Amino acid sequence: MSTLNDVLREQTDLDAADVEWLHLLLGDWQLLSDLSFADLVLWVPAAAGGWYAAAHIRPTTGPMVFFDDLVGQRLARGRRPLLDQAFSELRIVRGRDPEWRDDMPIREEAIPVVSAGRALAVLTRHTNLATLRTPSRLELTYLATADALARMIAAGEFPTLGAPTGQRRGAPRVGDGVIRLDADGTVNYASPNAVSAIHRLGHVGDVVGTSLARIITEVLREEEPVDERLALVVTGRAPWRTEVESRAASVSLRAIPLTEAGQRTGAILLLRDVSELRRRERELLTKDATIREIHHRVKNNLQTVAALLRMQSRRLPDNEARAALDEAVRRVGTIALVHETLSRGFDETVDFDEIVARGLAAVVEVATRDVPVRAERSGSFGRLRAEDATALAMVVTELVHNAIEHGLASAGGVVRVRAVRSRDKHDELLTVTVTDDGSGLPDDFDPAVSGLGTQIVTSLVQDLRGRITWGSAKPRGTMVRFVARLRSVKSVESTSPTKDTM
Repeated sequence: MSTLNDVLREQTDLDAADVEWLHLLLGDWQLLSDLSFADLVLWVPAAAGGWYAAAHIRPTTGPMVFFDDLVGQRLARGRRPLLDQAFSELRIVRGRDPEWRDDMPIREEAIPVVSAGRALAVLTRHTNLATLRTPSRLELTYLATADALARMIAAGEFPTLGAPTGQRRGAPRVGDGVIRLDADGTVNYASPNAVSAIHRLGHVGDVVGTSLARIITEVLREEEPVDERLALVVTGRAPWRTEVESRAASVSLRAIPLTEAGQRTGAILLLRDVSELRRRERELLTKDATIREIHHRVKNNLQTVAALLRMQSRRLPDNEARAALDEAVRRVGTIALVHETLSRGFDETVDFDEIVARGLAAVVEVATRDVPVRAERSGSFGRLRAEDATALAMVVTELVHNAIEHGLASAGGVVRVRAVRSRDKHDELLTVTVTDDGSGLPDDFDPAVSGLGTQIVTSLVQDLRGRITWGSAKPRGTMVRFVARLRSVKSVESTSPTKDTM
């Protein structure tokens, strides 16, 4: 499917700055559609002549006009006089008579999209007159505000360059609450939802006719730091977002200054009560911090166990018992490495490439005390679930350790680890190959009756629903390959808390 960038590049001669202006407009045109109770269609001048419908949006505050999307339609110059007139004269043009569509009278207006004094496109606003009735004060305020925004678009004063575009979860919309301010920051109108949000913050009394800055100042916690953008938002002087938190609630605010001929005439503020959303986010962050702390403590406990085993090993003579304890220390350290990585993250998945890199470095560092050994790694393990990561870390380090201890013990050499991710009909697959250029497998090698390390590897691969094979490498050495069936990472990521920023 083509993106808007693709459409504008293929269908128009607009430059990068013009395209960016249209992107900014479309980032906010849901606001205009909701305030207008109307469908909006963006028409761009096609390079081949005529008009091309590049985007279409419907209101969430009322019934839509067009059931079918108009994107992709073409109009020759002259077929829609409103478009031509608005584009050439840089002014809003309204159709004299309604256009009947599916037995509905539709009023159409053409709004030129102007930037730096020239028209880039035309926005058409389509209103279903059959649904109109005696308007309430809310509807009159919405429509008046929509007309003010339309005039700003036609004058090149909206959207606003440099306004923050990032949206934290809970960014307010028209249906969440609307306040209309005059140039001095006094509330001229507040929708019922907006009044409820202000009262939820702790304000008692009227909202309309009162300075919004004074209302917000009264409900703020004295001991809490104040967002430096707050004063500009509550007075409607800057197109920014902020959030007000009192002892009772959290309310997200967004200001859109309204101008006429370059002079600020007031502002519209969108409000949303995000108290429950923020409470859930705090719960998720607390849960996440608890899980990370658990992993951190498990890692510390494992390191303590490894230290105790190491101390015990030093008290034993240089025999099989000491070697066994040293092996146990290494295996406990591998598990601790996984938990250390988990304790630094924000979910129950890990970047396994980091774990493998650190594990290989530790094994090689010990081996190079006696013979020169080098480890090479290719491919990517990717992100893995914690349950898979622990078992895989044990398998990989065990195979590398065996390759160094048995295959490369006499003369040293290179051990190579290669990882390949793939997928079959049901599962994610990970194929890992560990190869060395050492002495190779003994003639009577049988993994079923081999040492403890081989038995551990075989058992863990079975736990991963996988299979493993041992064989000879060419021209010499040993090659071990195993395939593991991985648990889905997506199911974990979908339940992790979203970390958006304002």
